[in-house]
Amino acid sequence: MLPFQEYSTSPQVSTRRQTVLVADDDAKDLNFITLLLQRMGYSVEAFGSHSEAESRLENGYFDLVILSQNSRALEARLLTRFALGRNRFTPVVVLARVLEIEFYIEAMQLGAADYVEKPLSPVELQRLVAKYCKPQEDDLSSLDS
Repeated sequence: MLPFQEYSTSPQVSTRRQTVLVADDDAKDLNFITLLLQRMGYSVEAFGSHSEAESRLENGYFDLVILSQNSRALEARLLTRFALGRNRFTPVVVLARVLEIEFYIEAMQLGAADYVEKPLSPVELQRLVAKYCKPQEDDLSSLDS
């Protein structure tokens, strides 16, 4: 018989900040998304090239991956495939400047969690990230300013 062990019934709160990888070849969009996510309390790793993002995906764990399909220069579908190959439970969201049904279908077939048209307002980005990650702060109203 195993000795009795006392277990705490109080919830365990993780102090680890959730980490989001963002890859976007448009510097303005990349900076905008990165700043908003940081203001929401997330740790963000931002990359402007496919090779940088892929290298980091290979060696890191992320709670959410946000990829942009602005152009053929940043192949979101290749990164989607790569990210899900590393961890199929990590949600991958593809952002597109123009919604194209061909890319939408392909992203969904690859296992992307979502495919959303850019640009996103701060509130839209907040809702999108909250859908896949727990909010990091109780009051995110400062994003509206």
